[in-house]
Amino acid sequence: MSDNEEHFEIKVILVGEPGTGKTSLINVSTGGNFSENTESTIESTFITKKIVKDDKEYFLNLWDTAGQERYHSVTNLFIKNSEIVIFVYSIIEKQTFEGMKSYWVTTIKETIGNEPILGIVGNKNDLYMQEDVKEEEGKDFANELGAKFKLVSAKEDPLGFVNFLEELLDEFLKKKGIDVKKDGNRNISINIDKPKKIKRKFC
Repeated sequence: MSDNEEHFEIKVILVGEPGTGKTSLINVSTGGNFSENTESTIESTFITKKIVKDDKEYFLNLWDTAGQERYHSVTNLFIKNSEIVIFVYSIIEKQTFEGMKSYWVTTIKETIGNEPILGIVGNKNDLYMQEDVKEEEGKDFANELGAKFKLVSAKEDPLGFVNFLEELLDEFLKKKGIDVKKDGNRNISINIDKPKKIKRKFC
């Protein structure tokens, strides 16, 4: 975290299997529109989201990463120095939950240890009638990992993910010894910086 008296930048990275909706979550939480036809991410990008608490500005740099196996080695380069990590799975695809547990959690632990604040998101909750991963499964694994947990829908409830980001920010600030007043000034801005792309060639 880089900071001065009134300004903090925090690196937040979303990881998970392809098709879980990481890009959509970032888009809608920063003022963009939801699209059913979002293309798979093949280059790492981040969009900055501003949250104001107690008259201090916090800029969350939300990193979107490629989930496909052939891009894992490149994605791993961008995991380093992450201060908040959000694991994303789709509640209608059990394999994305298992992939999160078997690969992404292990990768985070091996790359940056237990330092970051952890969150687990079950996305596509608007399709709960097709649920393939029970809510209790997600909650139980989050408790085991020491992570925050939330079911969200990028399509139907973007504010749900925004609220989750604020919860994780609060946890991060507590860990840093920064007091957050429960009734303090709270202003989540949807104004965003332009996406910043780190371009890489892939074979």
